Amino acid sequence: MNLKHQILAILPQTQCTRCGFPDCAAYAEAIALDEADINQCPPGGQEGIERIAALTGRSVAPLNLLNGTETPRNVAWIDEAWCIGCTLCIAACPTDAIVGSNKQMHTIIENSCTGCELCLPVCPVDCIHLENVSGHHTGWQAWSQELADQAKDRYAQKQMRMASHLQQDPRNEISSVAKQSAVKAALAKAKTLTERRKL
Repeated sequence: MNLKHQILAILPQTQCTRCGFPDCAAYAEAIALDEADINQCPPGGQEGIERIAALTGRSVAPLNLLNGTETPRNVAWIDEAWCIGCTLCIAACPTDAIVGSNKQMHTIIENSCTGCELCLPVCPVDCIHLENVSGHHTGWQAWSQELADQAKDRYAQKQMRMASHLQQDPRNEISSVAKQSAVKAALAKAKTLTERRKL
């Protein structure tokens, strides 16, 4: 197993993008190529940094607060009375933990939600909320290897499904690109708002 895959195996697999990369695999590759610091993963927390340091031989450093803070594990839930069925959250969810269809109520599969928070900024009616499910436990104390493996598998399945969907009908690429653009714009807006709140 090469270094990238070894690093990927010890990341929490939330696919939250807080590290500054599009997914956990891209972050693992950047670390392996010495193009990223090992302290950019808030879901992994300090224990995650120590795991990566032990594997790579790099020095342990505190979590980079520009990437976020180590917090208890949250899962999202949808206030179904306010959901308008826009499907933007479904497109944003990296693990297919949200089910629903256009103009129909959506709901979240709690045991598949990684707490990545990518669904929050795209919701136009703010009907998605977070609930602490780990009490005071944070990082790897709030997350198990079993959950990480499940999230990694679900993410891979979604990626394969999306690729297959585009192959079946190239017109889907236009729709997919438009949704991805909307999601990226919403995430950029959320990041800007978060940075303003820190000031």
